Amino acid sequence: MTTPTASAPLSLEILNERGGGWNRAMGLRYVRATGDEVVAELVVGPEHLQGYGIVHGGVHAGIIEATCSAGAALWALGEGRPVVGLENSTSFLRAVREGRLTCTALPLTRGRRSQVWEARVTDDGGRLVATGRVRLLCLEPTAEVQGEALHLGGKAPSP
Repeated sequence: MTTPTASAPLSLEILNERGGGWNRAMGLRYVRATGDEVVAELVVGPEHLQGYGIVHGGVHAGIIEATCSAGAALWALGEGRPVVGLENSTSFLRAVREGRLTCTALPLTRGRRSQVWEARVTDDGGRLVATGRVRLLCLEPTAEVQGEALHLGGKAPSP
């Protein structure tokens, strides 16, 4: 599998297979992903529920951040710029106990240094259950975080 670059863009396969341990642990699967829109789904399981038997707010916040971050990364990848989240604001609107959650993220603004994306989480019936907004920083291609360059999947590509 290739490392994503401007000439080899992120694909659904790369997002789903190398997009991070959190996505895998939560069962988040991307179904559509471009720099203009990202859609991901998650089937609610017992691991997503809090003590009252409803989806934990952190799950909503996490899938909102994941989808918004993927869209921002796809947009910035053309310049080889990694993105990192700076702020996540999530509102919980309706409790969910089971079924499939669909998260759709769209950009509100995309600049050279920062982006703001907004996402909506809906249930199987198409009802809005959570909304959120994520502000992201676009880093320089050579930027390091915690002493290392950022690479999708967490490890530098092998030569």
